[in-house]
Amino acid sequence: MIKSLAFAVALTALLSGSALAHDAPGGGEGAKVTLVYDHKLPNVPGKSMKGVLVEYAPGGFSEGHTHPVSAFIYATVLEGAIRSQVNDGPVTVYSAGESFSEFPGDRHGVSENASKTKPAKLLAVFVVDTTEQELTFPIKK
Repeated sequence: MIKSLAFAVALTALLSGSALAHDAPGGGEGAKVTLVYDHKLPNVPGKSMKGVLVEYAPGGFSEGHTHPVSAFIYATVLEGAIRSQVNDGPVTVYSAGESFSEFPGDRHGVSENASKTKPAKLLAVFVVDTTEQELTFPIKK
């Protein structure tokens, strides 16, 4: 059920991307971040669902970051492979079709294209407070 919902959201976001797309902050070297879906949840007052398409050039990456403390994130790799580390967990490579989650307060220390020669894409679906405009914050070193 959850995978079906995530797939439907991903498909809707990608199909409607041209109408809704605009650049969003949060990229790194070789990373393009685009908000492709933003909709208030009618049955959950104060919450919205936001879809973010992250496109990595070969060797591209995002700086270490966090997300709003209200955010639950379900990310699906759409193309290529993504190397990811959440909190102090293991660095894991996710291939096209695989997914992972981030919970409120998590730190995303590694988020990068696992390939130096092929592009990679992921769709991150956020359930977040509607008032949140910034979805990514750099980790202060």
